[in-house]
Amino acid sequence: MFEKILIANRGEIACRVLRTCRDMGIWTVAVYSEADASARHVCAADEAVCIGPARAQDSYLNAEAVIAAALKTGAQAIHPGYGFLSERLALIDACANAGITFIGPHREAIASMGSKIESKRIARAAGVPCIPGYDGDDQSPAVLRAEAERIGFPLLIKASGGGGGKGMRRVDGLAHFDQQLATARAEAQAAFGDAKVLLERFITRPRHVEVQLLGDRHGRLLHLFERECSIQRNYQKLIEEAPANHLDAGVKQRLFEAALALGRAIGYDSAGTVEFVLDADHGDAPYFLEVNTRLQVEHPVTELTTGLDLVEWQIRAAAGEPLPWTQGELRQTGWAIEARVNAESPAEGFAPSFGPVLAWVEPPLPGVRIDSGIDAQSEITPHYDSMVAKVIGHGSSRAMARRRLEQGLSQLQVGGLQTTQAMLLDVLRHPAFEATLTTDFLPAHWGGGWQPDAALVQEARAAAALAWVRAQQVAGDDRPMACLRSWRVTAQVEGVGRANVCVTQNGQHAALQVCLGLHGGEVLAPDGEASWQIEAAGVGAWRGVASGRVYRVLQREAQTWVWCAGWSACVQVASAVAHAAAAHAGGAQQGGSVLAELPGVLSQTLVAVGDRVSAGQPVAVLEAMKLFHTLTAPGDGVVTGLPVALGATVARGALLVQMETEGA
Repeated sequence: MFEKILIANRGEIACRVLRTCRDMGIWTVAVYSEADASARHVCAADEAVCIGPARAQDSYLNAEAVIAAALKTGAQAIHPGYGFLSERLALIDACANAGITFIGPHREAIASMGSKIESKRIARAAGVPCIPGYDGDDQSPAVLRAEAERIGFPLLIKASGGGGGKGMRRVDGLAHFDQQLATARAEAQAAFGDAKVLLERFITRPRHVEVQLLGDRHGRLLHLFERECSIQRNYQKLIEEAPANHLDAGVKQRLFEAALALGRAIGYDSAGTVEFVLDADHGDAPYFLEVNTRLQVEHPVTELTTGLDLVEWQIRAAAGEPLPWTQGELRQTGWAIEARVNAESPAEGFAPSFGPVLAWVEPPLPGVRIDSGIDAQSEITPHYDSMVAKVIGHGSSRAMARRRLEQGLSQLQVGGLQTTQAMLLDVLRHPAFEATLTTDFLPAHWGGGWQPDAALVQEARAAAALAWVRAQQVAGDDRPMACLRSWRVTAQVEGVGRANVCVTQNGQHAALQVCLGLHGGEVLAPDGEASWQIEAAGVGAWRGVASGRVYRVLQREAQTWVWCAGWSACVQVASAVAHAAAAHAGGAQQGGSVLAELPGVLSQTLVAVGDRVSAGQPVAVLEAMKLFHTLTAPGDGVVTGLPVALGATVARGALLVQMETEGA
């Protein structure tokens, strides 16, 4: 067995691997970028080595730097986690050259499954059913267009070299095919360095079900049952569970047999996953999707229902140990459901949220597991993935697992970030969650986009206003009478002050009047009022209760963060007079200029000063948490300024392209 393992990853998965290594008595080495110098995985490891700047290409994707760190620290093996270098042949080859064990499958297995085109050919040869489509070598636009007509619409264009929704486009008719093909190829080239694509018939009501495989280097290969991952957004999984609900035993057996057949065809010898699409409109007929030759994000639901530690058996298999079970000895017990918590604002089109974490509390609840990679000292940056935690509920039944997951999501406290927790709770509580799940769950039930409960938003604004007024003091004077704002000698005994304030949240302004009492207060709005009890809960922290809900408020500089039952929001509070003065002084933004629609890193500017542009023309690209967002000109005009340097991190609303538009 290895004495020291280097973990070539960061965040949640790095902490997850560290935990198993600690349980096995193995020393650990963390690697980190300059942006992650004080990250949780760095502090948790026995040793840590900086491998480069913040950009992933210069650090976590730099195989040479990872190998150098392993040689420097004497690590005998490297665990790649998932993402980054986990399926890159460059790291596997570098490990072989340096005499370091790669904890994962053998090189040929990864190479054969790295291309979706090649993997489909191998799957067909192994007798695994594949979606009708085209995966030929001729990638000329004319051939692809002809094949699209043969397959019929709607269809999917998919990048051959990767996944995660990049380079994937749905096409509903031939008239849109050429444009979507060009876009898919450009994304595939940028993301994977490979512009090749394949075409597949689009299944209108697909289920996403996958089979966990586990192999060793002695020829034994087992399946660890199935997981359902149908609830997704833009091909990104949100909620996963084991076992799959409403899945016929006969279909399950077909999935297991197909996954094992494919695994044996490539001599699979580690933990990996075979993914399938099921056609819900045709008896859940299964079709091969892809193989992930690594650990999956959703592996905890398999661990909780089988009792196995997949990271441990990855390590043991890489060390040459045989699997000690036969297929018949493995059992699936109970139910587990996992929700991915991302630092995103679902109410704003899933815009990324980053900055310092002001509070982080993981609730110790029975039947709830939380895998995370951050703490109260962390800072979320735009350089990496948006996932901050996974919350998993486990119980004897699906109903119990769901209730426990709801508790975990409701009580995981995140301060300083907007997250997807409240939206995930609404998904779990939706009646349709009990039915057969398909990948169109979100658009089917929130076609116009998810929004939080209106009463929750109103109460959160009131909580922020009340806490802000409570915190106001005359600087340098702590006498009791000096701490009161806007009080009157003629006021009633129980009322000690009133204040008119303006709160701003998600660009929406609301005028409120706060009436302070000795122990609480009332917040009056044009459409009603709320009575509150609020108390200090630390420096710049408050705890309030209204309508039976508990709100926690954090104040940092000009921002007030409100958290309640998994939902959080940033609220700006100012006196009504100050808000009016600022609005008057601010003036109007010159029409036509292009602002950052979300925080991120300016990845590209597509125009130069003096260029004439037309409405809808791409002018800049923002990168935020591994996704690219193209910004376009709002109208015809001339570029007069580019005030932001390439590579700069910008806040939402920052001016990126100054324009003079025609008629402005």
